[in-house]
Amino acid sequence: QAQLMESGGGLVQAGGSLRLSCEVSGYIPTIRNMYWYRQAPGKERELVAYISRPGATTYSDSVTGRFTISRDNAKRTVSLVMNSLKPEDTAVYYCKMDSNSRTYWGQGTQVTVSS
Repeated sequence: QAQLMESGGGLVQAGGSLRLSCEVSGYIPTIRNMYWYRQAPGKERELVAYISRPGATTYSDSVTGRFTISRDNAKRTVSLVMNSLKPEDTAVYYCKMDSNSRTYWGQGTQVTVSS
């Protein structure tokens, strides 16, 4: 059973930066799209960024210009560089990957931004 594992979360002051990474353990057929989502306390999970296999990207309005998603197809990893962090970015961040037949989620990594 393939699993996704996020890393790189932590506590940072407002204005700081973090880099999240997500890697695959186990076998997943061709990975198509990769995503980062987040869920803040008391809120629904929301899409933060998306990257297609060829590399096209989409960002939520709240992170555009501050976050950058990237992927390495050979290493089967997806990263999220987060700059100019704000307290409202505090959340558990999840990676997600799609193959042709199913969707895989990671367990999440906590990001806390102090003011």
